[in-house]
Amino acid sequence: MDIFQAIVLGIIEGLTEFLPISSTGHLIVAANWLGMKQDEANSAFEVIIQLAAILAVVFNYKDKFTFKKLDLWIKVFIAFLPIAIIGFLFSHQIKALFSVHVVAIMFIVGGIVFLVLEHFYKEENHTTTQVEEVTFKQSIAIGIAQVFAVIPGTSRAGSTIVGALLVGLSRKAAAEFSFLLAIPVMVAASGYDLLKHYSEFTDANFLALGVGFVTAFIVAYLTMMFFIKFLEKFTFVAFGIYRILFGILLLAIG
Repeated sequence: MDIFQAIVLGIIEGLTEFLPISSTGHLIVAANWLGMKQDEANSAFEVIIQLAAILAVVFNYKDKFTFKKLDLWIKVFIAFLPIAIIGFLFSHQIKALFSVHVVAIMFIVGGIVFLVLEHFYKEENHTTTQVEEVTFKQSIAIGIAQVFAVIPGTSRAGSTIVGALLVGLSRKAAAEFSFLLAIPVMVAASGYDLLKHYSEFTDANFLALGVGFVTAFIVAYLTMMFFIKFLEKFTFVAFGIYRILFGILLLAIG
């Protein structure tokens, strides 16, 4: 992997990890475009840039990391449990689901879901406007919704935001809870992958790893801030349309 490839993948990871458009699908397309093989070394690189995205959440929401917010983190952990259990029990079956066709279909399905949700969205029905106000019942429902993210192309952020909207969170609160929920999910997934691919780091291009890490961190940090600002004025309709168009493109070139 060279510096240019590291920068491109770092930008894509940072842009897509916390938006409801599936980072995995975009990274695969970008890797193919860059002529990169889906080998162990590149899988190890993806672990590094995902860790950068996790760090960006911590820096963006450092005020949430206090003992006063313990109740919030208990709810985040509860929401994490369903996907942790399903991912552990059915990891081989989940891997078998992966194909460009499945990714493309789930992009389109997810896009349609967002358009339908926005069509019926009524502000007065979404009274949970702060993540601290999320109830245990809501956190369980969001966690169950996140399980759909095991299907490639669904998007972890997308599934959690959909679940959050369905149980009464505002657009902003849904996005922010999704950011926080990414921490245990990505730490678990990245930690497992790190153990799995640790041998690949012995011959790694550490300059490329560092550049990718820094790029992903900066882009993810800025993306989260602009995403929240965007949701204060706009809806998820644009993301729904984008998902459908990207899914159709994948089917066309897949």
